[in-house]
Formats: sequence, structure tokens, C-alpha cells
Amino acid sequence: MKEEKWSVWEFLRFAVIAAAIVVPIRLWVGQPFIVSGHSMDPTFYDGDYLIVDELSYHFRKPEKNEVVIFKYPRDTSKYFIKRIVGTPGETIEYGNESTTLGQSEYFVVGDNKPVSSDSRVWGPVEEKYLIGRALLRLWPLQGLSILPGKLQN
Repeated sequence: MKEEKWSVWEFLRFAVIAAAIVVPIRLWVGQPFIVSGHSMDPTFYDGDYLIVDELSYHFRKPEKNEVVIFKYPRDTSKYFIKRIVGTPGETIEYGNESTTLGQSEYFVVGDNKPVSSDSRVWGPVEEKYLIGRALLRLWPLQGLSILPGKLQN
């Protein structure tokens, strides 16, 4: 009986330590994200499994051409993935229209423009909706990469 109590105690201790490590990382450092849809083809495909870097934007501003995950401005319970093509203060021209971005606005567009619902349709994204950037692609295994979607210079 004494051994069984010790096992339970060890398990609980392990669970508390694991939670103390994992929960803060999950809440403030990185989180998983599964790509849904085809708006980022051929950079990301439906079903790609990513890890989102939530920490960087606490120390620096998002940059042009980064792939970001954000809360959809019209329904913040949904998350989107797009590429930043315009940063605060810039004037963006698309089609026959143009828009000047405010000091906390980003213009985001899917890499597969013909099928992407993005800033061209629903306008700029406020910085407060940005969650983070695509840090790792873990699935599919043949696509395993760090900073996936980063444009080559």
C-alpha cells in the first residue's frame, strides 16, 4: 500500500511540474495551428501543422512579408493565416483602389490571391488581432522547416 501511495504522489508531482512548464509556454510563447483552406497555396497547404511564435511581437513589430496568424477581424473566434504586404503608415494600392494604413494596421494577403479572402476584401488588420508568426512547420514531415513561408532574398 505504501508503494502505491508513493506512485500516486510521484505521478501528481510530475503532472504539476509538467503543467508548470507547459502551460506558460503554450499561453505566451507558442501554440499549434493547423492550416485550413487553400488561401496560402503553394506556401502552406490545407492540413499543414504549424507552431506559432507568440513571443517575438512582444519585442519587435511584425515585418513586411512575414506570414502571420491572427484573429479574423469580423469574427475573432476564427484564426487566419496570411502574409503581411503592408505595414503601419504605408499606402497600399490594389486593383483600382488604395488605402493608407493607420499606425497599428497591417495589410495581409493570401499567397493564393484568386481564392483568398483577405485585406483586399475586409480591410486592414489591427495589430491587437495579430497572434504571431509561423515559426515551425511540423507536418507534413517532408515540409519540416523553420520560419516556413519566409521569402528568399
